[in-house]
Amino acid sequence: MAGLQEYKCPCCGGAIAFDIQTQNVKCPYCDTEFPIDVLASYDDDLKTDGEDDIHWENPAGNEWEDGEESSLRSFICKSCGGEIVGDENTAATSCPFCGNPVVISGQLSGSLKPDYVIPFKVDKEAAKAALRRHYKGKKLLPKIFKDENHIDEIKGIYVPFWLFDAQTDANIRYRATRVRTWSDRNYEYTETSYYSVVRGGNVAFDHIPVDGSSNMPDDLMESIEPYDFSQAVDFKTAYLAGYLADKYDVSSENSVARANERVKNSTEQVFASTATGYSTITVENSAINVQNGKAKYALYPVWLLNTTWNGQRFLFAMNGQTGKLVGDLPMDKSAKNRWLFGLAGAFTAIAFLISYLIWLL
Repeated sequence: MAGLQEYKCPCCGGAIAFDIQTQNVKCPYCDTEFPIDVLASYDDDLKTDGEDDIHWENPAGNEWEDGEESSLRSFICKSCGGEIVGDENTAATSCPFCGNPVVISGQLSGSLKPDYVIPFKVDKEAAKAALRRHYKGKKLLPKIFKDENHIDEIKGIYVPFWLFDAQTDANIRYRATRVRTWSDRNYEYTETSYYSVVRGGNVAFDHIPVDGSSNMPDDLMESIEPYDFSQAVDFKTAYLAGYLADKYDVSSENSVARANERVKNSTEQVFASTATGYSTITVENSAINVQNGKAKYALYPVWLLNTTWNGQRFLFAMNGQTGKLVGDLPMDKSAKNRWLFGLAGAFTAIAFLISYLIWLL
């Protein structure tokens, strides 16, 4: 039976977790460190499929909506006996009562076991600092948002990704222009020349990432790329200790279309970059044949930050390897109006000055 997996310090019995600074597993109580490989035996039960020792949670008080009951699973914490509730995709979490990190091994066994993981390289404090830097220079950001807004939630989560290798055979025709301008004493001239640019060849792609979680917005996950796959390591559950993790709920088969779209866009951009010396270049006709190899399954690190302001929720995501952060910010409408009013006033003053100078002449 595959169930909860907890990592205990053999020296003091405290809960241990993956430490970003040392890239080892560390006990926060006695400061003992262990290399990840020392805990490799914890992963032995992931080689074969197993059933989770779970039960469906059905508390009194309200009736379940359709589909809600089947998506919840609950476990008993081995440290304090508290109940841990997660959804059907939760693979790593922590006990809400004692805080001990746990890995739900049944969610990572057999065909669900990832091939690779990129460990977290930047910590929670770096994520907070990145958000503060994100605020800087935003003149239309509400002042109260910066001064009084608090981060409602910040969590490190390993997001499931499918990594595709692909070969492309492409023939692309671009429409390009060259623009030349000159003038004499009487006129200004513009000459536009049109060209048909053809490019063809083969391009190979390695480890194209496609988000395998339906809970994560694809555009948000793609915005924090790229990840450096050279730092990926063979998966071990010890990397998950102390963080959240989900298993995929979007299959590799259902991710192929997204991978192909990314490959085609990248191929067009790569070939377009070889056509230099033009003023503009656009795709006129594109024939790209994509062949995908076998996809690999990996977990990539992401910091998610949730903030609220004026009744609205704002989500920020940070690449847990590189520190790249993206997210939307609110706009102060009154500040925007003041800025537009000031801009209009400046243009009016400039127009008046020009008119006055012309009158003097």
